[in-house]
Amino acid sequence: MRQIPGAWLRTARGAGLVDADGTARPTIFAEMSALAAHTGAINLGQGFPDEDGPAEVLEAAREAIANGVNQYPPGRGIRSLLQAIAQHQKRFYGLELDPDRDVLVTAGATEAIAAALLALTDGPDDEVVVFEPYYDSYAACVALAGARLVTVPLRGEQFQPDLDDLARAVTDRTRVILVNDPHNPTGAVFSPAVRSEIVRLAERHDAIIVTDEVYEHLVFDGPHVPIATLPGAWERTLTISSGGKTFSTTGWKIGWATGPSDLIDAVLAVKQFLTYVNGAPFQPAIALGLTLPDEFFAGIAATLRAKRDLLGEGLRAAGFGVRTPAGSYFTVADAAPLGATDADEFCRRLPERAGVVAIPLTAFATAEHRGDYATLVRFAACKRSDVLEEAASRLSSLASLRA
Repeated sequence: MRQIPGAWLRTARGAGLVDADGTARPTIFAEMSALAAHTGAINLGQGFPDEDGPAEVLEAAREAIANGVNQYPPGRGIRSLLQAIAQHQKRFYGLELDPDRDVLVTAGATEAIAAALLALTDGPDDEVVVFEPYYDSYAACVALAGARLVTVPLRGEQFQPDLDDLARAVTDRTRVILVNDPHNPTGAVFSPAVRSEIVRLAERHDAIIVTDEVYEHLVFDGPHVPIATLPGAWERTLTISSGGKTFSTTGWKIGWATGPSDLIDAVLAVKQFLTYVNGAPFQPAIALGLTLPDEFFAGIAATLRAKRDLLGEGLRAAGFGVRTPAGSYFTVADAAPLGATDADEFCRRLPERAGVVAIPLTAFATAEHRGDYATLVRFAACKRSDVLEEAASRLSSLASLRA
């Protein structure tokens, strides 16, 4: 195969994102979803719902298409969505935003993260601190930006970082602290002490905080607290979210970034040369969704909490050790009580053994810390209750296989 030059490929090889010859490796999600399709297993690996979102949101998209909202939208986003995002931030978090200067619509949260890292870092002397295990696109985006990835491991039953580890990781070379809260893949919600320490260290070392808050409305014990609301945080925080998880429209890829206008302008300067714009008819639909009553937002959290409990009960009955999540789509379970020593091997065998697909947590970790998560497996609870019940029934066969 021809060797294709490029700084990103060189960095990506070092990060293990591509093979030595430059061949792109399939993501763990693609691999395990293909395994689910091949075996007929229930796919609790990839985090997407199997039910549609609110009918009024879907109808708004249909109306927009029918009414000709099918061409390029404005570069920053359709006006109604910019206003709805600003109003959402004030309604839920008390943040005052100028919709014309402090908000940017993106092609999902992933593009917002990529554009932010490309805009805010300047090569290998800049470091990006992330919490490990981490959503796999983070390492790819850091590699794309040519910056250096620095990880802080999450520890204990609640997957919290050690504050001393965090303080050692953040230095004057740190350009961005990338925070995912609620956290994928662990389902953790960071403690107030962790959030405060992130802000303190960012101020001390003049770093920018970039937050991935796509699960903001899927927190199970109390309201979500954006870091941007903490004292001293707003002026150095870029907050990223999307409509995909909140409205079960992951395929629409409507995301956004909010924050001080200078940070938004920097991201826009990059974003306009990535997708330019996207999803014109979906933008007014998400705008409508953001104005739904409080009962809707409380209801989606309560529904997913019930599914979390249903899945957790099934996993415990099958013999897993379960880490009850505080938010997000995901539950992490320890397969060690079932005799597992390698989560990757366990997940590859699970479809044949039990007819269920999951994701090894090691897929989200660097080689240095993979051993810390060697037997941990991630399951997605964002499926219909009858699907979760069937998955639990299938997994129950594992209990009889325990040594």
